[in-house]
Amino acid sequence: MTVSGNIFLIGPMGAGKSTIGRHLAKLLSKRFCDSDQEIEKRTGASIALVFEIEGEAGFRKRETAVLDDLTRASGVVVATGGGSILSQENRQMLRTRGIVVYLDADIDTLTQRTRRSRDRPLLRDGDRREKLAEIMKSREPLYRSEADVIIKTSQCSPVAVARKIAAKLHSLDHDENT
Repeated sequence: MTVSGNIFLIGPMGAGKSTIGRHLAKLLSKRFCDSDQEIEKRTGASIALVFEIEGEAGFRKRETAVLDDLTRASGVVVATGGGSILSQENRQMLRTRGIVVYLDADIDTLTQRTRRSRDRPLLRDGDRREKLAEIMKSREPLYRSEADVIIKTSQCSPVAVARKIAAKLHSLDHDENT
C-alpha cells in the first residue's frame, strides 16, 4: 500500500506512537523515526537525563531542533514526543509538512501502558493516573485541533491500529487524487 507524504504520529505517552509507528512504516514502505530516540542518539543521554540536566525547557528546545530535521525528510513516519505539540513552532512544522495522526487512548489505558516505565520524567512523582489526567487536560485539545486523522488505540493491537491508519490514509490519499 502506498500513501504519499510524511506521517506524524501525535498523542500522549503510552498511546503507542513508537510501536504503532514501526508497524505503520513497514505497511507503507516508509522509514520510521522516533523523535525521542533521535534526541537520545544526538545527546548520548536518556530523555530522563536530558530533563534532569537541562530541565523541560532545554529538552523542548532539543525536541524542536530534532522535529525540524525529521519533518524535512521525505517518506517517513515520525513518532513525536507526547509534549511536542505544546510548541506553536512544532505544531506549524507538523501541520505543513505531512499528515498528522492523533493516537487517542483513554486514561486507564495510558496508565496501564506506562505503569512499568521508569524513564518518563513527567510521571516520576505522584500518582501516575492523576498526572496523566492532568497532562491530557491541557494537551488533548491541541492533539485534536492539529490532527488530520484521529484513531482510538485503547482496544486494538498495534498491528490492527497500524492497518486502520493505513486504510484511512489510503482513502484520504485516494480522495485527494480523484
